[in-house]
Amino acid sequence: MKMTKKLVLAAAALPLVFGTASAYAYGGGDKGGHKGMHGKCGGFDKKIMRQLDLTDAQKDQLKEMREADRAAMKEKRSANKAEKMAEMKAHREQVQALVLADTFDEAAANELASQMVEKQTERRVAMLKKQHEMMSVLTPEQKTKFTELQQERMAKCVEKMEKRANKDS
Repeated sequence: MKMTKKLVLAAAALPLVFGTASAYAYGGGDKGGHKGMHGKCGGFDKKIMRQLDLTDAQKDQLKEMREADRAAMKEKRSANKAEKMAEMKAHREQVQALVLADTFDEAAANELASQMVEKQTERRVAMLKKQHEMMSVLTPEQKTKFTELQQERMAKCVEKMEKRANKDS
């Protein structure tokens, strides 16, 4: 293979590999500044929870839930670290093999994408389950207030997005 072909191939493959690794690392979680629309509009907002006039018992219950989740996540991370690293390496190798192949294997690409979607779905379901557990602590009145506050926040967010869109165009 000529050197120019190798360079072109590397130039095409590297962004894909790094982009995939970056997306895999973020995994849809809330990592610091990487919030996207999720951290600003909609989603589960702790600030709204503070405005619900929770009883001490509810606050304690929510705190226990958060601590239990945190401990479970910490244990899961430490217990499966080697397995996780091997899985990430295998995934990276699959992506690299796919993009560096002489011909594009659409079936393999679909299989890889399906695996990624499945993992993302599992994470989303787990997140929704935790949110449901936390919301089950609230009274019906608090749930109604939560919904109202969330809708107000969404309206403000839509306003901001429209202003940005008008400003950018």
